[in-house]
Amino acid sequence: MIPLTVTHIGGPTTLLELGGVRLLVDPTFDAPGRRYAFGWGTSSRKTAGPALPASALGPLDGILLTHDQHADNLDDAGRALLPSAPVVVTTPAGARRLGGTGLEPWQTTTIGDVEITATPSRHGPAWSVPIVGPTTGFALRTPDSESVVWISGDTVVFPGMLEVAERFRVDTAILHLGKVQFGLTGPFRFTMSGRDAAALCARIRPRRIVPVHYEGWSHFHEGRAEIDAAFPPGTLTWLTPGVPTA
Repeated sequence: MIPLTVTHIGGPTTLLELGGVRLLVDPTFDAPGRRYAFGWGTSSRKTAGPALPASALGPLDGILLTHDQHADNLDDAGRALLPSAPVVVTTPAGARRLGGTGLEPWQTTTIGDVEITATPSRHGPAWSVPIVGPTTGFALRTPDSESVVWISGDTVVFPGMLEVAERFRVDTAILHLGKVQFGLTGPFRFTMSGRDAAALCARIRPRRIVPVHYEGWSHFHEGRAEIDAAFPPGTLTWLTPGVPTA
């Protein structure tokens, strides 16, 4: 078991405290109400703001950015926060645009005593990758731990991410869900549904499952009720936004 405290701030934005290291994932701190373009005619409106302002975060040891090209994972206020962190870890393409450390899948870096491994992520069907752009997940391991905290990132289930089950024992899985769909692209999904996540967890078998990034934007097509219904009762750990949870 990895001692871990998670504060869900909203959307994909979480503050993780483990091994004495404070890491912020996917900073989004804009106020709600604005519509953001996601490219190729798709867009989404932000419907809920952050549970905490950026000024309440305290000192950070690093920012983990699953991708920089969509405002629901990095908005204007989140971009303004990046220089306050000693290091930003993201995709190689994101690092070229923003600076920081870019990791290909299975490459590693460290922040403090925490080892960070990039894990495969695909933000939609295979044909959409040149349009949507690259994304990543992260596996975090503290010294002498036999298991990891895994952040899925914005992804669908595909063979690459199933390698997580082969390479790691997952203690806590923080899953980006919500079943993202757009009218322009019809039935195609760009993040996992609750059923997708349940099938994935049957393979990976984490000790604890924490859903995030399923609310606060108009492009989500599943919320808490649909996700909860896809799992056996009591399986999921739901976080209260703004409240640190050990």
